[in-house]
Amino acid sequence: MSEPKKVSQLFQLWTYIRPYKLHFFAAIFLTVVMSILNVAEPYILGLAITEIGNNVADMLRNETNAGINYPFIYRIMLIYFLRALVYQATILFSQRFMTKVVQAAMQDLRADLDEKINRLPVSFFDSQSFGDVLSRVTNDVDAVSNALQQSLLQIVNAILGIFFAVTMLVLISWKLAIVAFIMIPTSYILSKKITIISQPYFSGQAKYLGQLNGFVQENLSGFNVIKLYGKEDDSVGEFETINNNLRQSGFKAAFISGLMSPLTALVSNLAYIAMAGFGIMQVVAGMLTIGNVQAAAQYVWQINQPITMITQLAGVIQSAAAATQRIFGFMAEEELVETDTQSIPMTIKGDISFEDISFSYTEKEPLIRNFNVDVKSGETVAIVGPTGAGKTTMINLLMRFYDVDSGSIKLDGVDIRSYSRQDYRSQFGMVLQDAWLYQGTIADNIRFGNLEATDDEVRAAAEAANVDHFIQTLSEGYDTVINQEASNISLGQKQLLTIARTFIANPKVLILDEATSSVDTRLEMLIQKAMSKIMEGRTSFVIAHRLSTIRDADLILVMDKGQIIEQGSHDQLMEKAGFYFELYNSQFQEEAE
Repeated sequence: MSEPKKVSQLFQLWTYIRPYKLHFFAAIFLTVVMSILNVAEPYILGLAITEIGNNVADMLRNETNAGINYPFIYRIMLIYFLRALVYQATILFSQRFMTKVVQAAMQDLRADLDEKINRLPVSFFDSQSFGDVLSRVTNDVDAVSNALQQSLLQIVNAILGIFFAVTMLVLISWKLAIVAFIMIPTSYILSKKITIISQPYFSGQAKYLGQLNGFVQENLSGFNVIKLYGKEDDSVGEFETINNNLRQSGFKAAFISGLMSPLTALVSNLAYIAMAGFGIMQVVAGMLTIGNVQAAAQYVWQINQPITMITQLAGVIQSAAAATQRIFGFMAEEELVETDTQSIPMTIKGDISFEDISFSYTEKEPLIRNFNVDVKSGETVAIVGPTGAGKTTMINLLMRFYDVDSGSIKLDGVDIRSYSRQDYRSQFGMVLQDAWLYQGTIADNIRFGNLEATDDEVRAAAEAANVDHFIQTLSEGYDTVINQEASNISLGQKQLLTIARTFIANPKVLILDEATSSVDTRLEMLIQKAMSKIMEGRTSFVIAHRLSTIRDADLILVMDKGQIIEQGSHDQLMEKAGFYFELYNSQFQEEAE
């Protein structure tokens, strides 16, 4: 990662801290005070040691009134106690202020990540693992939070401690300070080299952790299928591959970054020995007092401690750096852009027209070319064709999950790109093959289609969808809580609830992806009746899987390889004895067999 990119990401991180800058700078100020008090300790002790040394020397020389200067020693002890008291108070309040800043900033960051997810196009999630996205919102944010909470003040304190300790060394003896001037850059160069080597492994660790989260999420959601087909060994093997990659990256990152501490400690101990030896020589020469040598030696130790602390925090800092890169890389992803947001009319008829549209997911693989069709308000259009024919793509374009490459889709004669996606999609209702319900009560799941709906409207929608009777049989009725996986109700019942949710939304245009192939005959009839009710008076697009269910459609579009190869009513298409005729007859033959 280049230096300008690091600066940019640090600035982005600062934008989340800035609203709480008063607490932030209060924490920094208290840290400065704490560093000053810390560096004052050796000087205060040095005064006491020097005074005691002088007193003992006077006693050995049998000078008059020689003895320990207890009043002076007591004053020094009182000053030392007050210093310790204030020092501990600064630690307490600086941590309190920083905790408030970090937790509030991370709350804002998570909120922005959530909003970012809602602004991203569907194409982004088609190309990304859900687990990796989840890892950025959870693990990566936690890594940044831990680094700010645990490391920021310590690093500030360490830098200030080194500065003040070196300053005091210079004041005591510039000759002794030379030792520190050699030790500090040597430790920095070693740390820099190790950081450069270990940083790619920390980035790899974050990447493999995202892959691991994605793999676990996908396997847990498909756990029953894995058990059904006996793919446990394959799943374990794939997990072990990802887990092994994570282990290797984690080991190399931790081991290499862990070399900092012993190497810098070695440099510091050599400096400590040099300081002690050179200092004693100056005491013997009468150039320094024993208290100054003791203070100088302790300042070397105070320089060593911050350097050791920084090296120990290197792993946390590097993990946070890799996490920051992933977070703000995600935040920089291209969003959906609303080029025009004119208001959609309060009442629309529901005429839909596809005018010479072309579309491809990738430039090298064109899918839909020169596609044209007109659908009048209230008509039911069925879309049939083999897998990969472009049925789902057509719905994706209609819903503006993707925009066409050329041509236009119009609603009542107006290009749908003229409206905001939110306003435009509010006119649509969807009943998909994969029924989605969230953890909450049945009433809340139905009300999801219209959050302002009353209890009576929720019940009316359930009755229209033929699901009210089932709900009444439950012990908690409409207050029954659907679990996180919605596994405490059947697939058919979930479909009926999604139909009820669509009823209560009262959309102008419907998109129905039939999902009756995996339910029993009785539930299939209930779903068909519910779908027939909801389609009355609305423009409807039906992706048909069972061709027997779309015989009454006003228009049937037969698609293959992104093109409409046949269109017309069921009777017209059967008379042509073409692709639809063969598809229809082959399906009934398969059912008979």
